Amino acid sequence: MDTKELLKKVRKIEIKTRRLSDHIFGGEYHSTFKGRGMTFSEVRQYQFGDDVRNIDWNVTARYNEPFVKVFEEERELTMMLMVDVSGSELFGTVEQFKNEVVTEIAATLAFSATQNNDKIGLILFSDKIELYIPPKKGRSHVLRIIRELIEFEPESKQTNFAEALKFLSNVMKKKAIVFVLSDFITDDYHQTMKIVSGKHDVTGIRIYDKHEEEMPNLGMVQMQDEETGELMLVNTSSKKVRLNYGKYYQERVDYYKDSFTKAGAGTIDCRVDESYVKKLLGYFKRRG
Repeated sequence: MDTKELLKKVRKIEIKTRRLSDHIFGGEYHSTFKGRGMTFSEVRQYQFGDDVRNIDWNVTARYNEPFVKVFEEERELTMMLMVDVSGSELFGTVEQFKNEVVTEIAATLAFSATQNNDKIGLILFSDKIELYIPPKKGRSHVLRIIRELIEFEPESKQTNFAEALKFLSNVMKKKAIVFVLSDFITDDYHQTMKIVSGKHDVTGIRIYDKHEEEMPNLGMVQMQDEETGELMLVNTSSKKVRLNYGKYYQERVDYYKDSFTKAGAGTIDCRVDESYVKKLLGYFKRRG
């Protein structure tokens, strides 16, 4: 992709997602993730209706009239976007590939965080850490993240979510808001997820295509595993083959939901042909 085409794509995504974050998600994001707590702001004279528990007795004694401590919400937060860039994300049968929807959702979340003056970081992972962008503020930083999401080419096509979670724990010492965008067609991360979620506010956003849920009856078809590159002939007219595939797929989905729920993390399921706007808004409102 040449520079001109890339900039055009970045601009297109910015216009669409920034409008969403400005008009829809900004307020919802703020009310859902309120900050780490209250921090001291100033001391002022007592006014009728003030909480007597906030009286500063030292200042009150000094001036011989009541003064209260004023606190304000500690607003600045850090958002980490963890994005699966393994081979299975390059799949789509309707309007968009999964990775295109992932880019739009990530951009919308990033601009929502920017509105609240929060830092945004990015981790791209396959079966290893492909790219890490440390958290920073500002529009130009978000645009860099979008550029990477559009044009980055991973070295590996396989997935190891547990390794990505371990990396997050190592680089993020303070509590962060973490959004994991993946199809979660993987396992062996249950325990790691529990540890990470005990420290960070984690939400999994599962992006999937409706044709992944069940195998269609198309007769004998040559298929390729997007993660291993293996080619195989599959008899899709076999009911047993279709049932086994459906069972395997559902087991991965159940593992994802079970792992996140038991760890106290949130989950959002978003099909590529559905509105991710409604899904995100519904999630924020339930949490807020």
